[in-house]
Amino acid sequence: MTTSHMNGYVTESDSGGGSGGGTDFLEEVVQRHREMAVDCPSELGARTLPVRRSAQLERIRQQQEDRRRREEEGRNRQELDLNSSMRLKKLSQNPKVGIDNPTFEQMEGPGGSIGGLQSLTAPPTLLELEDLLMSLKQVQHSLNDSQSQEDIELVLQLVQKPDFQKAFNIHNSVAHYMNRPSPPYPLTDHAQSLAQEVEVMMHNSSQKEGLELSTLLKTSHMQALMMTHDSVAEQEMQLEPLVPSVNQSETLTQWGGETVKIVRIEKAKDIPLGATVRNDMDSVIISRIVKGGAAEHSGLLHEGDEILEINGVEIRGKDVNEVFDILADMHGVLTFVLIPSAQFKPPPIKETVVHVKAHFDYDPSDDPYVPCRELGLCFQKGDILHIISQDDPNWWQAYRDGDEDNQPLAGLVPGKSFQQQREAMKQTIEEDKEPEKSGKLWCAKKNKKKRKKVQYNANKNDDFDNEEILTYEEMALYHQPANRKRPIALIGPPNCGQNELRQRLLSSEPDRFAGAVPHTTRSRRDIEVNGRDYHFVTRQAFEMDSAAGKFIESGEFEKNLYGTSTDSVRQVINTGKICLLCVHTQSLKVLRSSDLKPYIIFIAPPSQERLRALLAKDNKNPKPEELRDIIEKAREMEQNYGHLFDAAIVNTDLDKAYQELLRLINKLDTEPQWVPSSWLR
Repeated sequence: MTTSHMNGYVTESDSGGGSGGGTDFLEEVVQRHREMAVDCPSELGARTLPVRRSAQLERIRQQQEDRRRREEEGRNRQELDLNSSMRLKKLSQNPKVGIDNPTFEQMEGPGGSIGGLQSLTAPPTLLELEDLLMSLKQVQHSLNDSQSQEDIELVLQLVQKPDFQKAFNIHNSVAHYMNRPSPPYPLTDHAQSLAQEVEVMMHNSSQKEGLELSTLLKTSHMQALMMTHDSVAEQEMQLEPLVPSVNQSETLTQWGGETVKIVRIEKAKDIPLGATVRNDMDSVIISRIVKGGAAEHSGLLHEGDEILEINGVEIRGKDVNEVFDILADMHGVLTFVLIPSAQFKPPPIKETVVHVKAHFDYDPSDDPYVPCRELGLCFQKGDILHIISQDDPNWWQAYRDGDEDNQPLAGLVPGKSFQQQREAMKQTIEEDKEPEKSGKLWCAKKNKKKRKKVQYNANKNDDFDNEEILTYEEMALYHQPANRKRPIALIGPPNCGQNELRQRLLSSEPDRFAGAVPHTTRSRRDIEVNGRDYHFVTRQAFEMDSAAGKFIESGEFEKNLYGTSTDSVRQVINTGKICLLCVHTQSLKVLRSSDLKPYIIFIAPPSQERLRALLAKDNKNPKPEELRDIIEKAREMEQNYGHLFDAAIVNTDLDKAYQELLRLINKLDTEPQWVPSSWLR
């Protein structure tokens, strides 16, 4: 039996059993140390925990209402007129208020000066040597007493000496260089991607100026200019050093016979230090530098540094909790006495932010392996995460989409490889313990044959299929072109209204929406038109297309084959209309692997009583067990395929669900959406 402390929790594990290499791997990830965020803000540790999936469907409706309210408030703010302020109105009517001081009346003087005084924003005028001599002689003639004239004579003799004149010329050269206008510092090194985004938005504009701008941005000369700008800007932004404030410094000295560095960092009350510490025997070691904190901005604290003192308080021998209490109320200039880390680390390079969609729920309060629970970032399946650091391959630093401005520090999330390996271990242990139990649902498909003896090394074991473990999917922003609309795929359990919603859209706006013409092997009827009602094909042609993966979904009915092909959907898209589909969950993989870029909306059932009332309007009287089956089916669909959904609608009322569906579709024209980055390559 081994006992280890993880984040303040004592955990015990039997040394026997079949977990083997998996347990060793997790113990290595924990790094045998507990980390503590030394000044984690209170709201960071109190982030909203993910909603459990068993209650998720009931919360979707509330989230939709909150989203609509925020969008409405945003539109109202945009419509506010600054001149509606009474104070601004009065100022515009009487801009000249107060009493003028004639002493400082602004007048243009020679050389661009104001009132005879040089402008504070203009560079100082450099005095030439001849002008200096002439000025001194004028002063000498205006003085009456002999003593002053002698003093001026001494100054004139000094000015005429060669050494002084050389020094004077050097001064003028340095002053001219120092006051030379510096080139502007680049604001971004992503001008090319910004130009592409603007081009897509302007391409959809109906105004002449917008179309002209779109055409200009697409030219090869403009794209080459943007690419050149980004190359130069990237170099300048990497070479530009962080300028420390006067209260930030680093010096090396001797302390107790050891070479130490004294670091001074200015920490404001609203900016946390952003560092975690751990105990190593009696030492307190900086374990992690968190993005967004004062430590990262200063660049003076490093992982592996041992803290000896903070503002004169001895730290060696103290527990990390005591260090937390010491730093809790410290603000202003913090003076650290550190033993530098013996491990050399190259200077940090500028990391590219990676945007991912989470395919699983994560709650750090339930994770015994998170190195610092206070910094753990909660998220739900479907959340967009901005990964800003992968220095630690097991624990990435990230922000949730929308939290960047509200959360000063990045949070810790499991790295992809680490999450894959521990989920594989978890599933294998579960299978070994309960091989006969089939009701347990995991995020991945089970394959006992593959995982029976897996050694939990996803990078080296060829028998392990990483794709079976759902972790993250890299995403990018995409704005659909005006002439190529994304198909809308409605998915949900039977009797949840997706077919009714699709038919309502088709009948209400036939010029905007259309359905894909299906394929069939049955004989054509007299009233049917080939290509309008169905694509009538032979069984052999159908089976060949099916084997080639051309059908999104297909099936057999009364000995005839039916199916919807990707080509049929593409034909609708090419007409400029929005293709509406109602598909099964098994079709999502084919649909998303095509080039159609579908927008998938989950139509979820309401509560059991509300579902009964909705079905009663259609003269349906389902049994209670049938209602429970529908709700359970929706829960399973959301759990197994929810990571593929772009949006969800709870159908409590068909009219409200229709309006919400229309709002989501209209939003695709006005706002870019997150899509898998593989779609844009």
